Amino acid sequence: MKQSIKEIQQFLQSEDITIEEVETLRQDERKGVHKAILQWEKRQEEKEKQRQLFIHMSSYEKELREQGVQHIAGVDEVGRGPLAGPVVCAAVVLPEDFYLAGLNDSKKLSEKKRDEYYNYIIEHAISIGVGVISSDEIDAINIYESTKKGMLIAIEQLDVKPEHLLIDAMKLECDISQTSIIKGDANSVSIAASSVIAKVTRDRMMKELGKKHPQYGFEKHMGYGTKEHIEAVKAHGVLPEHRKSFAPIKDFVK
Repeated sequence: MKQSIKEIQQFLQSEDITIEEVETLRQDERKGVHKAILQWEKRQEEKEKQRQLFIHMSSYEKELREQGVQHIAGVDEVGRGPLAGPVVCAAVVLPEDFYLAGLNDSKKLSEKKRDEYYNYIIEHAISIGVGVISSDEIDAINIYESTKKGMLIAIEQLDVKPEHLLIDAMKLECDISQTSIIKGDANSVSIAASSVIAKVTRDRMMKELGKKHPQYGFEKHMGYGTKEHIEAVKAHGVLPEHRKSFAPIKDFVK
């Protein structure tokens, strides 16, 4: 008795299916079966595309490991541009066999994917550190210095001292050898992982701030200078979490 098309569709969802089994299914003349095979082929192409991207994004880590470096920390920040809330930095040390298909710059991922990846990274990373710099401190020492300070705090929070740092477009003053990578969160899996940790951490903080001050809509714009945010400041005033050194917030400070 022939398998139904639905049964074949379910069978083609399996991770363990072999090429020989697919070739056998090609002998089936039903259009529904051929459509299911086509969908399977597209999924395989996407998986291969993601695998190749991951290999490309692992090139810095691979080169360092070939030199005998074991503990490599990716370092990134989120929140340099907003008018409110902290800048959040993360440092992540991944194991050599780490693989997460689709890992990329956190800004390119949907919120659902970021949350999934965040949980996976938390579970599989060797160590994770987070540094949070408040809006008051950003005003006191400027955003660039705040970012560097946050990154150093994140590195200090790691359970293992990294032998090398891969940093997204920054140079840190510390005794650890480092590589600064332009668009690092799209070119290094370690930096991409730290980007996800920093982004999800900050977004959750801003959502909490949104609950505390519902009239500002922080859970929607995450503190960035949207029209809605500026209008809320005009109507309700400047909060302690606003960056008073940033325009146009500084124009509303009396």
